[in-house]
Formats: sequence, structure tokens, C-alpha cells
Amino acid sequence: MNNFFINLNKKGGVTSQSAVTHLKYILKDKGFAVGRIGHLGTLDPLGEGVLPVAIDNANRLFPYFIEKRKVYYTIFEFGKETDTLDGSGVVTATSDAVVSKEDIERVLPKMLGEIEQMPPQYSRKSVGGVRAYELARRGEVAELTPKKVLIENIEVLEELGGNAFSLRVTCGGGTYIRSLVRDIAYALDTVGLMRYIKREQSGSFFIENSFTEEGIRAKSLEEFLVPVESIVSANFPRYDCPLTAEKLVLNGVPLKLAAQPDGDCAFFVQNELKGIASKDADGGISIKTRF
Repeated sequence: MNNFFINLNKKGGVTSQSAVTHLKYILKDKGFAVGRIGHLGTLDPLGEGVLPVAIDNANRLFPYFIEKRKVYYTIFEFGKETDTLDGSGVVTATSDAVVSKEDIERVLPKMLGEIEQMPPQYSRKSVGGVRAYELARRGEVAELTPKKVLIENIEVLEELGGNAFSLRVTCGGGTYIRSLVRDIAYALDTVGLMRYIKREQSGSFFIENSFTEEGIRAKSLEEFLVPVESIVSANFPRYDCPLTAEKLVLNGVPLKLAAQPDGDCAFFVQNELKGIASKDADGGISIKTRF
């Protein structure tokens, strides 16, 4: 199997799924056979930046990376709100309030840490088996509930004029930046929307090492394919299985082995990554995600 990642720099104006589909065709044109391909965390259609793409069994790592740290560069504009909470929607509210950088910084402590955040109506949250954005497009109001998210830091970078500001947000997975501008605006007794967003980091994937579709077309496979081993090794402690135990463990028998890590680990057999392993309730190590 071709177990790789690609650090895609998604362009704005396309959905994450469409970007992955385009990428699959690019790889096919290069003669690279792809079985399963998917992304590790949706990026807003208007957003650009880091979209980690997993190929074949690398997709099995999705549960481990979806909650990883994300960093966004964004532009918030105060004084109007849309139904989508970004520049693509229909204006639903306006305000004459003028906001300063100091005003924003004053309310930011309320937005930090583990907080309850209400998702936007236009979101991929499932309500009764239907995406919230599908209900919104039909003119229906989705019965959404707040979700816990982690926001580590918010830095106001620059006042851009026109009641707009650039910010950098460091947060956990599942955070809605569009909801963040709404909540900051409400804390300031005004309204706001997200005018621009770029994801600069998603876990171990950084904007500095990403490739656009055009860049990928111009590169050789070796230049942009990231072996799954390098990402796993950067996120999990390595454990090399003793030769005497490898056959049993690979056949699903949990064993208590010397010096095994307490949590998840990258499980290697004869220098080959076999999967993610961890201790079971009895202290035996077993592979829970295989490659």
C-alpha cells in the first residue's frame, strides 16, 4: 500500500473534498496509484492553507490527528453579520459601533481556555442525520447545541481599517473561527464576520512545508509525498518489538513486554512500522491501528 501524507495548501473557493478530488486526479496523471484518499479535518470553502491529505492506510490515523493543534491567520470585520458568519452570506444585522484593538483585547480572556462554543448554522454539524448547512440552505433553523473547544491563544495583529483586524488564533480541533468572531462581536455589543482565513498549522503540518495544486503538478512524487513513518514518529514514542514476541503481537495476542510505553506508541517490527499500539486493561501491549 502507498501509505503517505500530502501537506496540501488548499486554495480558497473550493471545498476540502473537492480539493482532495482534484489532488487524486493530479496523482493519477503522475502515474501514482491511489486507493483511498481523504483529508484530516475540514477547512472552510472560503479558507486556504494547510489541509493534510492521507493516502491509503494513512487515513486510519484520522482519530489521532483531528484534535491536534490548529493555527489560523484570520481577518475579522465588525459592524455587520451574515447568515454564514463570513463574507459569502447574506447580511442579517449591522451596527455603527467602532471597535479598537484595545476593545478586542479586553474581551479576549473570556474566549480562552476550554469553552462552550455554538457552531454556526452553516456548518457540517449533523442534526438528525442532516448537515446543518443543508437545513440552513432550505431556510430551516438547525437545533444546534454548544460544544467544548479549546482556544489556546488569540493575538490581535493589526488594525486594517474599515473596522477590520487581523488575528492569529491557536486552538484545538473542532473550533469554529466564524463562531469566534460572532462571540467576540457580541461581547463588544456589536456584530461581526470572518472576512478571510488561512490555516497555518494542523498538527505536524505547517504552511511553510505545504504545496499548492500547481506546485504538486510541477514536482516529482518524492518532493511532496510524506511517508507515514515520519508523521507517526513525530507524534508518538517509538517502540521496537522484540523478535521473540513479534509473531504473537502481530497475530493479536496482547503481551507484557519490557520497556513498553504507557500510552500510544509507534509500533515497529524489524524497523518496519506496523501500526499504533497501546497497553490494554491488563497491561499487555497490542496493536489497535494497523498499517
